[in-house]
Amino acid sequence: MKTKKTVGEMVARTGIRIPLVIWSLAVLYPLFWMFLGAFKSNAEIYANPWGFPESFNYQNFITAWSDYNIDTSVFNSLIVTVIGAVLCLALAIPTAYAIERLRFRGSGALFTLYISAMMIPMVLGWIPLFFLLAQFNMLDSILGLGVVYALSQLPFTIFVLTSFMSTIPKSLEESAAMDGMSPYGILWKIVTPLTMSGIITVTIMNAIQFWNEYFMALIFLQSSENYTLALAIDFISNEAQYTNAWGTLFASLVIAITPVIILYAIFQRRITKGMTEGAIKG
Repeated sequence: MKTKKTVGEMVARTGIRIPLVIWSLAVLYPLFWMFLGAFKSNAEIYANPWGFPESFNYQNFITAWSDYNIDTSVFNSLIVTVIGAVLCLALAIPTAYAIERLRFRGSGALFTLYISAMMIPMVLGWIPLFFLLAQFNMLDSILGLGVVYALSQLPFTIFVLTSFMSTIPKSLEESAAMDGMSPYGILWKIVTPLTMSGIITVTIMNAIQFWNEYFMALIFLQSSENYTLALAIDFISNEAQYTNAWGTLFASLVIAITPVIILYAIFQRRITKGMTEGAIKG
């Protein structure tokens, strides 16, 4: 009976793992092919698109970095990501605390409004945002795009942070208030450190979202010197159809995806832990 059970468990595990392995290969192989293409010349890409390069050539990276101004686009993406992530936190932390702890009249309705905003497709706001940014002279501006990014992720960030703040014992805040600490001191010195796991989780997720975002950057940015990395890669992709700069395109994709992979690899456990804790607490 024990042997049958063991065999049955092995068969069940194998049946589960095989589709996962196939799916992993289907996801990883295009990335592997992209990395190989980044080190090939155009002749090698056409002659042997699926094989290894004869020699690892870094000229594609140099061309992408200098001739196609990927360096400027990387800097723009970094700036807009930092602006969006920091501003989103600056707005979300006190808002989540007010909704969760102050319990003023209409706080429940306000929280419902934020949650409802998560269900509204962002595409519906692109045209109004375009004219709004134009009125504030923030169109074609890295700062304006960062503000839009921050506001777009604000409902999700508030939703996650409120679930973490709801589990903090109120006795800690009451003790701090009795010792003379101000509400702002309680928020930033007690509540914020205790919700650091959730803050780090949403910050990383928001940063990855901002780094990879394309459509809003396409709509709100017009000058090539303000292009984010996604727009620069799109420009190279269009150019590659006429100049055969496929190696340069692959190199620019490697430059774009490498920081995201490194960031996720470093904080993978923290992201998983933060989302799990947030789901349980919520």
